[in-house]
Amino acid sequence: MSTFTIIVPTFNEKDNLSRLESELMKFINSTKFKTKVLIINDGSTDGSKEIIEKLCNNNNCFESISFVRNCGLSSALKAGFDLCNSEYIGYIDADLQTSPSDFHVLLKYIDSYDLVTGYRSNRKDAYLKNISSLIANGIRNIFTSDGVKDTGCPLKVIKTDFAKRIPMFKGLHRFLPAMILLQKGKIIEVPVQHFPRIAGKAKFGLFNRILGPLSDCFAFIWMKRKYINYQIENND
Repeated sequence: MSTFTIIVPTFNEKDNLSRLESELMKFINSTKFKTKVLIINDGSTDGSKEIIEKLCNNNNCFESISFVRNCGLSSALKAGFDLCNSEYIGYIDADLQTSPSDFHVLLKYIDSYDLVTGYRSNRKDAYLKNISSLIANGIRNIFTSDGVKDTGCPLKVIKTDFAKRIPMFKGLHRFLPAMILLQKGKIIEVPVQHFPRIAGKAKFGLFNRILGPLSDCFAFIWMKRKYINYQIENND
């Protein structure tokens, strides 16, 4: 049976965690993949840590780690990539604006692709957030030429050996498809559901949705020029 780990970076999402547990268990109980959940508590200060610990005590397929302080999404993903030993890795945000049920859709493609990423074809965000994301995606495409419409969609499935070879730095969560292409991997975008945020607060504003990614693009260009990628033909 193929193994699958769902990484859930979490920062101050206490009001979403009960629903998150329920939705993840619905997926786990309906998939053919042997699945576990790894929650990365990114230095939450709202009581999320205690709730996460209860979730892990109640479900033997749930595990968690906690950062001493908030380190950001890229750091949370790197920690998840480092700790996973399953065949495939999934990623979803704790705010449940995307649904764990759509992992069923993404996993259909993982045999043929190295990264399957969702795109939110019918986004339920506010107008300003949608426009800023559209601009940010356009800027990234100019620099990366990865052809991905919605690289920020927080619903992805990656082959673990590819994920572990990504040289993570702050902001690189915006460039996961491009980093898979640097490894000569194959990627595909698949439409997924999107829902309004019903609890908690968004962690990204106008500044870190447009200006932050712009500066990260230059870091990506440097990374692309210096990136080391090799394949071993044989080992005697």
